[in-house]
Amino acid sequence: MNWLAVWVLAIVEGLTEFLPVSSTGHMILVSELMGWEQTPILELFEVFIQLGAILAVLTLYYPRFLRGPAIYAKLLVAFLPTGIVGFLAYQSIKDYLFNAVTVSLSLVIGGLVLILLDRWSDRRESSHDSIEAMPYSSLIKVGFIQCISMVPGVSRAAATILGGVSVGLSRVLAAELSFLLALPTMAAATGYDMLKQYDKIPTDAWPMLLTGSLVAFGVALLAVKTFVALISRFGFKAFGYYRIAVGLLFLVGYVWGGWTLD
Repeated sequence: MNWLAVWVLAIVEGLTEFLPVSSTGHMILVSELMGWEQTPILELFEVFIQLGAILAVLTLYYPRFLRGPAIYAKLLVAFLPTGIVGFLAYQSIKDYLFNAVTVSLSLVIGGLVLILLDRWSDRRESSHDSIEAMPYSSLIKVGFIQCISMVPGVSRAAATILGGVSVGLSRVLAAELSFLLALPTMAAATGYDMLKQYDKIPTDAWPMLLTGSLVAFGVALLAVKTFVALISRFGFKAFGYYRIAVGLLFLVGYVWGGWTLD
């Protein structure tokens, strides 16, 4: 672990955590590309900087949590499917699917889905005016669709947006739901990892961990604001094309360039 890794990974985390491009997938691909071995301290760092990204969304959307208890109940219901499935399957997924081949394939397939979703959302009207007005049945459906995001490269944001649009949310509301639902989802996953590894943190690692978290916080603030503006104007297709390009680049490098993607 070095300071170059701190800055690069923190910026990648902040840029990608709330965009439908898979932050976990990008972290795996960047580490592979830079030749950074997945040591325990690097894995811990990747978990820790997610705290900065979580705080960025909380900073931007905290007024939503002051309006009343409705939003808490809605998010809890949407979170339950992912929380239960994640608790049961997390370790198996991490052991067998956390590799760059899985990420690359997921990026390409997810990119195609985003392009199709963009065209589909153009032809249908929103049936909900707010997240608080959504019925619980719709929120449970979103929660089950979000479970797909446990496969690295799929993207939690992309899965949640897909779920939101499929139950009648507009693009912007689906994106906002993905931001808000990220709080309990990421807090649970990050908290679980931190509890397991907290006592293993070396004293000299704290400056890197705190710096990385702060950088991720600042970059995530800008990324969330920019994302909402972009999808309001252009939709999701640009992110779909980006995913396909990145996924194909790494797959081509693996097949013809001799890259090691495992």
